[in-house]
Amino acid sequence: MDTTDSPRPARPTDPLADSGLVIIDKPQGLTSHDVVATTRRAMKTKKVGHAGTLDPMATGVLVTGINRGTKTLAHLVGLDKTYRATIRFGMTTTTEDAAGEETSRADASGLTRATIDELAGRFTGDIMQKPSSVSAIKIAGKRAHQRVREGEEVDIPARPVTISRLDVVSDVRVHDGYADVDVVVDCSSGTYIRALARDLGQAAGTGAHLGSLRRTAVGPFTIGEAITIDQLEADPAVTITIDEALARCYPRFDVSADQARALAQGKWLDPVGLTGVHAAVGPDGKTVALVKESGKRLATVFVARPSTL
Repeated sequence: MDTTDSPRPARPTDPLADSGLVIIDKPQGLTSHDVVATTRRAMKTKKVGHAGTLDPMATGVLVTGINRGTKTLAHLVGLDKTYRATIRFGMTTTTEDAAGEETSRADASGLTRATIDELAGRFTGDIMQKPSSVSAIKIAGKRAHQRVREGEEVDIPARPVTISRLDVVSDVRVHDGYADVDVVVDCSSGTYIRALARDLGQAAGTGAHLGSLRRTAVGPFTIGEAITIDQLEADPAVTITIDEALARCYPRFDVSADQARALAQGKWLDPVGLTGVHAAVGPDGKTVALVKESGKRLATVFVARPSTL
């Protein structure tokens, strides 16, 4: 029988092919919301979100989720962050960064690298940090910075954060009574670098504010794989699949095809001795779910590939 003109069966497509992450190198002057709005237009979808705000003055890694990738963001916001920042000793501002108005000035020209290194050591490790009053933290449903703009006095209690690395990576640059230094910070989610600059300035007795800030990593996602807004608009596409994203952020747990189908249906498996959340990966290399053991169950924390897709 001649089958030359017989139609070929349609090749199966991945229902998550248009879902995943895009790592953006956020430019200075744009809000995180601005980046999300631009990404929505470029990707032609309303389902775009981000995992961790960057202030307009800051640049660097902004993790955006596309389509079903938005549902993974809640499982990425707790990732550690890395920043490179410039701290200016000798001036405090209303916003604790260079965008604010000057509130005090002191001569910081006598500060040395050794002194600043010693101060940095005081703020390394598990510490209590008082967030900036102009942060995005919500107080009774309204963000702190909104309350400040409306003339309210805002006092946010100190909270525990971890600064695993605070290295001074430049010489002290003294000019006009100021002392500028560059630092690299590895820290837990929820750490405010402007608050760190404020506290270092208080410890130095000169005051300080954040001169510039660039986020170079969010967990395993680095500035080296980030794309610019112009690059996104020229070639709008997911750059990291949901499968890759979850497998990079969590330890891998290989499951059989039958187990993958069960997890896709939200069913639980027998425990195998896992500690913490793992990415369950099927024989096809697809991450079906995030799983965690609880009692006598290995249950899903998040189903990436539900059977209903």
